[in-house]
Order: sequence, then C-alpha cells, then structure tokens
Amino acid sequence: MSTKRTLLVTGAAGNLGRQVVEQLLATKAGSIIATTRNPEKLEDLAKRGVEVRQADFASPESLTKAFAGAERLLLISTGDLFPEGLRLSQHRNAVKAAVDAGVKHLLYTSAPAPHPTPKGALINDHYWTEQAIAASPLEWTILRHHIYTDFLVGTLATALKFGVLSNSAGDGGNAYVTRADCARADAAALASDFSSRRILDITGPAPITPSDLARLASEISGKPLKYQPLSRAEHEKMLAGVGLPPFLVTALADFDEAQSQGHLAIRSPAVQALTGKAPQSVADFLKSQRAALTAA
Repeated sequence: MSTKRTLLVTGAAGNLGRQVVEQLLATKAGSIIATTRNPEKLEDLAKRGVEVRQADFASPESLTKAFAGAERLLLISTGDLFPEGLRLSQHRNAVKAAVDAGVKHLLYTSAPAPHPTPKGALINDHYWTEQAIAASPLEWTILRHHIYTDFLVGTLATALKFGVLSNSAGDGGNAYVTRADCARADAAALASDFSSRRILDITGPAPITPSDLARLASEISGKPLKYQPLSRAEHEKMLAGVGLPPFLVTALADFDEAQSQGHLAIRSPAVQALTGKAPQSVADFLKSQRAALTAA
C-alpha cells in the first residue's frame, strides 16, 4: 500500500466520517483530506495534519474544487433525507464532481439490498446513487452498510420500558453491524490498492431475529421483554402515532419488510477480510451497553 496517495473522506464531521479519518490517521494510510459543511468542527483534525476543506453538496462546482487532488474518495451518504430527492441529487453532484476532479477510485456507503421503489425512499436513494456510480468512468467500491447495531440501544431501551418489542420484521434475520466496524472497513477499503469495481456487504458476524433481540435484551437487562410481530399497516400506524414524519415511517417499514423477506440476513466476510479483525456480535455489543439497557 502506497503512503503517498491522497485519500478523501466526505462528511468527516459526522459520526461515521470522523471515525474513518481516525482510522486512517492511526494506520498512517497517506495524505488525508476531510470535507465538511462546517470546517470549524474539524479544527482538531487539522491540527493533526488533516487537510480540511469546505464542501457544499448543493453546488457541483464547489465539490469539484473540494475534491481536487484526491486519488481515492469515500462518499459517505448524506443525512439530508427530506425533501424527497434532495439526497439523491447531492450524491449525483458528488459523483460528477469526482469525475471532473480527476478522482480515480470512488467508494460509497450504501445500504443492504438497494432497489428502486415507486416513490422516493431511503433505499431508493441508495439504488440510484449506485446506478450513477456504475454509469461513471470511475473505478469504484460499493460498501453496503447493514443496519447499525448502535441503533438497537435506543430501540431496546424503549421496548424494555413497556416489556414489548414490536415491529413488522417477522422472523427475518438482520446482520446488524456496528458503526465502528463499518468505519474500520471503510478506512481499509479506502486505503487499499484495489483498482477495479466491486460491491461489498458490510455485515456483522451473523443475522439475528427480533425474537433473538428480545431474548438477549431481557437476559442482559434482567427485565422481561417479548417480541410482538405486527403487520406492516399496524407498524406504520404505531410509528406515525409517535410523531415520525411520513417519509421516515415508510422508510422504517420498508426495512422491516426487506428483513421479513430475508434480504437483510446476508452474512459477509468483508469486515474481517478488509481489516483482519472479525466484526463485533450483537450480543457482545449489547453487553457493553448493559448500563443503558438496565436503566430503562
């Protein structure tokens, strides 16, 4: 692996992006460019030798300037989920800017089993972003991050308050993966010598069902928790009832439907192959969060 290449991480002030940059610094992977809307948030990284640049995904011209000089670029999907179509437009701008800036290899943090949907949705954004990347002249790596294990803490803590975990995933498994493992895999892929095109599922070690989650959370917290499966309509009504906006209700129900159909039960060796270390299991992660679960 060359240490002279310039590696760029977008969204570097976010939870994932910052961890990726930290991994690159720890491994002395090369020259690092970190882009963000708010450079002041990365002053600490700038003091450690990272070149911090401002990047506005709404302006393709500014992105081309921000990406200049980068050989390999990690495009972290943005958090601008609303209004419909905004995030996809941002991603398309970034792909075009990467081409115009002379980037050689583009990496993108996608989602499991992306597919087109009749209406715009979270998974729809990922599908069409992947299509834009595939249609470009770039070399690329698609990193399909599965659902973050980290999100389970809040979900299970809330469920433990009522003694019931409810969703519409049925008996489907989900290969949850920690954000930290995704960051390690992303950094390793960005710093690698791979120079063609590939799709990698970034998953945890094994899929786990909602019933498994309820059992684990109960064992760890010492509190009773049972799983109550819902229909999609029932689940959407429940999500809307707690005040979630319609697009997010649809997105969450879409993921549960995909899980119920087996699309999220993919088990991939990518994390260990990229990093040399196995991903953390859901059980081990939840045990590390015992205090949060017990407090519920």
